[in-house]
Amino acid sequence: MGSSTESRSRMGSIKPMGIQLIECVRGGPLSFRSSQALVLVLTFLSYASYHATRKTTSIVKSVLDPKTTNLGLLHWPSHMYLQELKGAANNTALQSGWAPFNGEDGTGLLGEIDLAFLGVYAIGMFFAGHLGDRVDLRILLTIGMVGTGLFTAAFGAGYWLNIHSFYYFLGVQMIAGLFQSSGWPSVVAVVGNWFGKSKRGLIMGIWNAHTSVGNISGSLIAAAMLKFGWSWSFAVPGAMIALVGLAVFLFLPVDPEVIGVEQDRHVKDYEKNGTDVPLLEGHSSGRDEAVGFIQAWKIPGVAPFALCLFFCKLVAYTFLYWLPFYLSHTEIGGEYLSDSAAGILSTLFDVGGVVGGILAGHISDRLDARALTAATFTFSAIPALFFYRIYGSISLTWNVALMFVTGVLVNGPYALITTAVSADLGTHSSLNGNSRALATVTAIIDGTGSIGAAVGPLLTGYISAKSWSGVFTMLMASALVAGLLLSRLVVAEITAKMAASQRPVDSAGDLPVSSLEVP
Repeated sequence: MGSSTESRSRMGSIKPMGIQLIECVRGGPLSFRSSQALVLVLTFLSYASYHATRKTTSIVKSVLDPKTTNLGLLHWPSHMYLQELKGAANNTALQSGWAPFNGEDGTGLLGEIDLAFLGVYAIGMFFAGHLGDRVDLRILLTIGMVGTGLFTAAFGAGYWLNIHSFYYFLGVQMIAGLFQSSGWPSVVAVVGNWFGKSKRGLIMGIWNAHTSVGNISGSLIAAAMLKFGWSWSFAVPGAMIALVGLAVFLFLPVDPEVIGVEQDRHVKDYEKNGTDVPLLEGHSSGRDEAVGFIQAWKIPGVAPFALCLFFCKLVAYTFLYWLPFYLSHTEIGGEYLSDSAAGILSTLFDVGGVVGGILAGHISDRLDARALTAATFTFSAIPALFFYRIYGSISLTWNVALMFVTGVLVNGPYALITTAVSADLGTHSSLNGNSRALATVTAIIDGTGSIGAAVGPLLTGYISAKSWSGVFTMLMASALVAGLLLSRLVVAEITAKMAASQRPVDSAGDLPVSSLEVP
């Protein structure tokens, strides 16, 4: 552990001031379990606040461009999807809005801002992960959160400063996307440093609920602030993420070494009790250098899981951005839901996603097979998508039930791959104990997935103009491809398990990481 400790010291990872204060008050160091709990709480709040700031834009868009309401995150020119307005409620008098978004091309301008944000976010993810394995993750995460807060508030400041330049809002969102890209690689790397593999899937599945918590809280806060002016819908979430970022700076221990945990003693205790062994086990090679970008791509399993996530996030983000619009424009039980009712109903998809993440994590822990679990969920999502499209319009009860099941099966593998799988691969056996690949691997996998997250809603905007059945066909095809991309890894996992069952004295070892050594 000596070389690793020296390396991290050179990177500037020191005990946070808040931890020092707590230890001073307690008269002793924090226990390992207490430190783990602190890490879970801080990283949960951290990424929930990231999603809260990301969600505000979709709430405010109906104010900036009153002609369009409840279109999700990505908006497209109305002639692409509104073939026929259903009822006078959709033809309310146009409000003043905010230039330049209240003009005829306002919807397109909002779409360009969203695409720019997602594009910079996806590209920045790769660089942020590469940087995260080379600097103090606590500092990187703090800078990302404070920067996100400043530029989220800066978007709202356009109201106070009476700014009507499209390029101002475009530039602010692009910079915000760049700061946001530092969040996911950092939080996954920190959690991966503190939790061993045996129960990591379940723990990260529960922890991954921060996405839904952030989406819901961001929507509620932004909507509540609208009565004071749309600028406050950005300023308040921006201030909140900056405050959480300050808490991260003061209290977040990025790994056990930083706070001086007696790692060897804990490893022995965990092994004795048959529970989970922390990742940083002290069998580091003579050097602990950060892994290069190309080297990380070559880790067995990284490329297929990254490409699989491209299609998983394509499906998941299409639902995230377009489900409220789909619900309000689809006859359910002979009636059309209002925009507000559709928005509330769509949150059940997120609820299903929370359950799916926890379930996928728990099953993958029990089976010790990440690829098999992810592929099973992905293939099962295909009939779920089909039944939701065909039978979801029968009644509200059918819609709710099928939406929930679809959320479970769509978000389950998405959550599993972005959390437990990324952490597994970031500590692959081929790295010889080098723990400094977590952020890079996480960035590669989720960065590739984020490109799919932009592509899905974009294609939906065009395809839905002709047929929603076409959209669901695209989603089912994407789920099929996602599952097929994992087929070799699934075969490798099953083969490894069969071989292990024939040699019970041999340890199953690093499954599923070791089983990713496919020929």
